Amino acid sequence: MNLSQKNISNIKLNSFSNDSKVKALLGPTNTGKTHYAMDRMLSHHSGIIGFPLRLLARENYDKAVLQLGKSQVALVTGEEKIIPLNAKYFCCTVESMPLERSFAFVAIDEIQLAADPDRGYIFTDRILNARGSEETVFLGAETIKPLLQKILPKCSIEIRPRLSVLSYTGVKKITRLKPRSAVVAFSVPEVYKIAELVRTKKRWRSYCYGRAVSKDKKCTSRTLSKWSS
Repeated sequence: MNLSQKNISNIKLNSFSNDSKVKALLGPTNTGKTHYAMDRMLSHHSGIIGFPLRLLARENYDKAVLQLGKSQVALVTGEEKIIPLNAKYFCCTVESMPLERSFAFVAIDEIQLAADPDRGYIFTDRILNARGSEETVFLGAETIKPLLQKILPKCSIEIRPRLSVLSYTGVKKITRLKPRSAVVAFSVPEVYKIAELVRTKKRWRSYCYGRAVSKDKKCTSRTLSKWSS
């Protein structure tokens, strides 16, 4: 783990008396980890999940709202705060989790980011301190397993296999990609360049990037939700 030196003093170890209630689901993407955590949260009388990205928090907030209604679900990120008076379930970015409140269920997604040089101290703090009164679930890559076994010896660990087959299909032109394909770029100008290329070929596209305005992210989130349903 890489801890920011200026923040390490703020991390305090909790008593680990509740670690027998802690479970970790580890594995690659598309293993059903997030779906499992959302189901577990909604089975409790209250719960909170911390996601590494605002878009993921928004996507799962929208799904929970469809299931329970707006009055029971809150969204808390760096740019959005939707907190109904009687909200029982919170979808948040990891940094924005209101952990001064008590929740029956707590989950943290992508806990392997404890090794990130910039954000690692936040995920480290959540691993050490974030606990639900009834159940705690950590989600992430299998690379975090040795660390969890060392610092949380009572934590139950389950390794999940990928639900789909990942294969290499060779080099393809963007304009010849199949519908519902995802293209990842590593700069904002490249995102716009690819989006415009697809648009000129009269193929519908949706795009998003980290600093996109909230309205665009909401639109993309809803589109992705429709595709996955």
